[in-house]
Amino acid sequence: MALDAKGWLAQIHTLPLPQRVRIMNVCGGHERSITMAGLRGALPKEIELIPGPGCPVCVCPEEDIYQAMQLALNEPVILVAFGDMLRVPVNVPKGEPRSLDQAHAAGADIRPIASPLEAMQIAMAEPGKQVVFFAAGFETTTAPVASLLVQGVPDNLSLLLSGRLTWPAVSMLLESDTPGFDALIAPGHVATVMGAEEWEFVIDKHRIPAAVAGFTPESLLAATYSVLRQWLDERRFLDNCYPELVRPGGNPSAKQHLDEAMDVVDANWRGIGIIPSSGYAVSSEYAHWDARLRFPDYDSPDRKRAGEMPPGCDCAQVVLGRKYPNQCRLFGEACTPRNPIGPCMVSDEGACRIWWSGGIRERAAHQ
Repeated sequence: MALDAKGWLAQIHTLPLPQRVRIMNVCGGHERSITMAGLRGALPKEIELIPGPGCPVCVCPEEDIYQAMQLALNEPVILVAFGDMLRVPVNVPKGEPRSLDQAHAAGADIRPIASPLEAMQIAMAEPGKQVVFFAAGFETTTAPVASLLVQGVPDNLSLLLSGRLTWPAVSMLLESDTPGFDALIAPGHVATVMGAEEWEFVIDKHRIPAAVAGFTPESLLAATYSVLRQWLDERRFLDNCYPELVRPGGNPSAKQHLDEAMDVVDANWRGIGIIPSSGYAVSSEYAHWDARLRFPDYDSPDRKRAGEMPPGCDCAQVVLGRKYPNQCRLFGEACTPRNPIGPCMVSDEGACRIWWSGGIRERAAHQ
């Protein structure tokens, strides 16, 4: 059914909904589209849209950011990272640099980049310097990083990888006693790379309605209508509401490069803990370009204890869909985009930053 956003809204309003249906959207990009388009206010009051764990900046372990900072401060290297990583705070005593931005102000050569190719270009332009690429992100970011390794990089470029897979966090929630949602909208960009089939476990194992969506209001509302119909009709299937880009099997070349250059490992998510098989690590075949092996002195396991969210920050609960952003104890008061305390207020994919940008500036009245 080819409808515009107004048409899908009209279809949704005709559905005989019960008192409450909770729909989790995994992707930070989805949350941004939902908030900026005002979809929560346009949908029937029975529908609760819950932001999920789709912000790689928010879940990047504190110890990885700290390691990148210490490496840049103590070694004659150029450290490059995606721009939104530069303002994520770490837990350090007052007076010490608490972000990559502040480490740069303290003298470290830290440069923001927008794509993995920029890391390659900087390394080629500076052959006498070691260049470390601090690469945090989900499958859509890690795939081009893997392709970079497979296609060949200069010896003076190494990779400090903090890659994560999206689906294991959703699996962890569904395996818990309180998953907190009745239906799922899966991320279209991840499905473009990995294939929509990666989300079939939601249907097959947990009998939860699911649909893959793109980033327009039309696609998101089509996915919302789909999961609501599945829920009402008690008929579960994985619906692809982003057929323009999501194809069966995903992107074969990207998946091949991920398989060749990366290993899937158990990984820490900031404030959440270890999630099995949820991280990427540089494979042994490409170990020469692994910054953790090239600069081993800065990989400190002691940081894991110090690396939780800052005191009072509920970002981990927001990431897990257990609190709305404005239910965080620091939201809009101690924590703002100008002075972020937690990582959810830093990135454009962080739910707290998105809600603030969408005009929600105060904490919820009832905590």
